[in-house]
Amino acid sequence: MALTFRLDPEIDPALRDGVLALWADVSNAGGAVGFVPPVTVEDIRPEWLKRLAQLGEGDTRLLVGHDEDGAVAATAFLAFNSHRLMKHWLWLYVVMVHPKHQGKGYGRDLMAAAADAARGLDGIEAIRLTCRGGTGVDRFYESCGYKEVGRVPGAIRVAPGDDRDDITMLLPLG
Repeated sequence: MALTFRLDPEIDPALRDGVLALWADVSNAGGAVGFVPPVTVEDIRPEWLKRLAQLGEGDTRLLVGHDEDGAVAATAFLAFNSHRLMKHWLWLYVVMVHPKHQGKGYGRDLMAAAADAARGLDGIEAIRLTCRGGTGVDRFYESCGYKEVGRVPGAIRVAPGDDRDDITMLLPLG
């Protein structure tokens, strides 16, 4: 069964708890979403609060995918550029699908829903994202139409002696 996606859902306690739990589960399963396992919901909460502030200021939009039981199963944040010369594209951050849903095509569905959401935003012509090298996720994004447009070797330090490339990818929406 497919996920049901919603852009800018109401942030209520169930959504808050669902996103925090998703973020912790994805991180603890090795997902490259800003943390290194092990993490708890409390480790992630400060980052969630930063994202909530960005949502409140209108700088960021939240896309959420719910599974057939209504649980938060996927998320992505679409962040606008503040630079006046770069307002024609946005960033995609914290792209997550719950580990129990891996292999069902939900990641591809999430990426398509994010592109559809971006197309619906006035003046947006492209999506940029970054990903951590060494995870294989860059190949997944390529399969969704993104092209690698930049790479900074060793820019992400996962642990002492474990540096990864920071890969920038772009999806033109035209």
